[in-house]
Amino acid sequence: MLGIFKKGLAHPPQELNSPNPSKTATRQPKFPREILEEFMASHQPSSSNAFSVSFEDGAALTYAHPPRSYSVHQRLFCGLDNIYCIFGGSLNNLCSLIKQYGLSKGTDEAMFVIEAYRTLRDRGPYPADQVLKDLDGDYGFVLYDSKAGTIFAASGAGEGVRLFWGIAADGSLVISDNLEIVKGSCAKSFAPFPAGCMFHSEHGLMSFEHPRSKVKAMPRIDSEGVMCGANFKVDVQSKVHAMPRVGSEANWAIWGQNA
Repeated sequence: MLGIFKKGLAHPPQELNSPNPSKTATRQPKFPREILEEFMASHQPSSSNAFSVSFEDGAALTYAHPPRSYSVHQRLFCGLDNIYCIFGGSLNNLCSLIKQYGLSKGTDEAMFVIEAYRTLRDRGPYPADQVLKDLDGDYGFVLYDSKAGTIFAASGAGEGVRLFWGIAADGSLVISDNLEIVKGSCAKSFAPFPAGCMFHSEHGLMSFEHPRSKVKAMPRIDSEGVMCGANFKVDVQSKVHAMPRVGSEANWAIWGQNA
């Protein structure tokens, strides 16, 4: 999976972007078009299982069904009512979630994430961290609401499916479950996406395991002594002073609606 979102759309943490590498550096950051082309080329000759969706506002989602030897986790793509989701992994409690939200039995994990987002946006408030706490399994997903221009990404607490993110040459945010894609595209400006956390394009990075704790950026230095992105860690000793727990402003979906 791969998501690319232009600089003015995503608003990732500043610490993710390292100083510009020198011209003699072994890796240089790439531009979105080049990243997309290389991603598609890397899935040849099985390109029939890979496709890309680009949007006029500078967002792009690319999906490729992984070969059996690459990952034991499934990868899914779904689009509904201008909301798109790429989902990797699985939910152990999908059946009970389907019943809880009143969805059809054929709903898969990507469809569920979209339906939950849409249902919560339209019908009632619910804290974002509680929504994700209810998901039992190993997963990572990127959701894009093209009508609102909202990005929402999350990585399960179990780390069975890992996401990585970084900054492209033009400042675009790159998110993928493929470490080599992110490293090759973002040079020094990349990092693991922290497990048990969620990112919203307007409200930033936060932990859904510890919603009252701050997520801090820890500078990362590579083997050459050069700053290389940052590791983001939840500081359970620190507390967010005002964390809304009820009302529409705490709703992950209404965040997107009001973005």
